[in-house]
Amino acid sequence: MGAAEWSAGGGAISRPERTPDALRTALARLAPHRLADMERQKDEAFQLAAQSNSLGPIRGWLTIWAAEVEVERRPDLLERRRAAERAVQTCDRDDPAWLAATEELLAVLREAREASG
Repeated sequence: MGAAEWSAGGGAISRPERTPDALRTALARLAPHRLADMERQKDEAFQLAAQSNSLGPIRGWLTIWAAEVEVERRPDLLERRRAAERAVQTCDRDDPAWLAATEELLAVLREAREASG
């Protein structure tokens, strides 16, 4: 299995193109419970783009959701994110483990954004 293809739910999921339709289709297969958030944020990005006469918000939305799909399609990143989220939710903020977990969350997102282009 290549770097752009990971197993999810018994089937391989290739990295989708960075288009709204391709990302939505991939997310529907990987994490359908997240579709409402994706659509809400897409609507907000398009509204902001229209108000500001800029494609920046749409590009930002594509970057965020391409990375989210990357995390969902890669078991290694998904498990790292879940473990870090558990630590963030259960550790006190003055616990060094809390800071380590927040740094791990950022590292997961950075890796996903780099991988998703």
